[in-house]
Amino acid sequence: MPLRPYKDSFPRIADNAFVDETAVIIGDVEIGEQSSIWVYAVLRGDVNRIQIGKRTSIQDMSMIHVTHKSAKKPEGSPTIIGDDVTVGHHVMLHGCTIGNRVLVGMGATILDDVVVEDDVIIGAGSLVPPRKRLESGYMYMGAPVQKVRPLTDAEREHLLYSSSNYVRWGGEYLAQQQEEK
Repeated sequence: MPLRPYKDSFPRIADNAFVDETAVIIGDVEIGEQSSIWVYAVLRGDVNRIQIGKRTSIQDMSMIHVTHKSAKKPEGSPTIIGDDVTVGHHVMLHGCTIGNRVLVGMGATILDDVVVEDDVIIGAGSLVPPRKRLESGYMYMGAPVQKVRPLTDAEREHLLYSSSNYVRWGGEYLAQQQEEK
């Protein structure tokens, strides 16, 4: 798996996290327990940090980056992702904060200083513009994203179902990866 330092920062990955050998992880990136980083995902924590919680999946061809620190914005915009999050295929996350139990649909883009609270579904192809806050318990869709409706109980349950599936699949891939060594 291509892990690359940037200056004095090197990725930190939990022992039981799965990272596909085609993924690229650079710099100040922390990946929590039982999380998974899938095929051709890029996580570039070069000019700020990326933190990924437990049981979170970053799926194929997704890109995660950050905004640098500056005099105007001393903390910059790191990317922080909570626990039990499913980030779909080909998603772009840039300098945003994602809560726990969130599903980000395929092809969505979430930009700087967005805060996604816990228990949210973001529809495929959605665009979340800078500095927007997505309230807990709702589904959002569109470009730009709009609040569609409250989540059903079944959808709330599905958030954990989705993350637990990726924990299982990531564990299977990790075991196979270790057998091949």
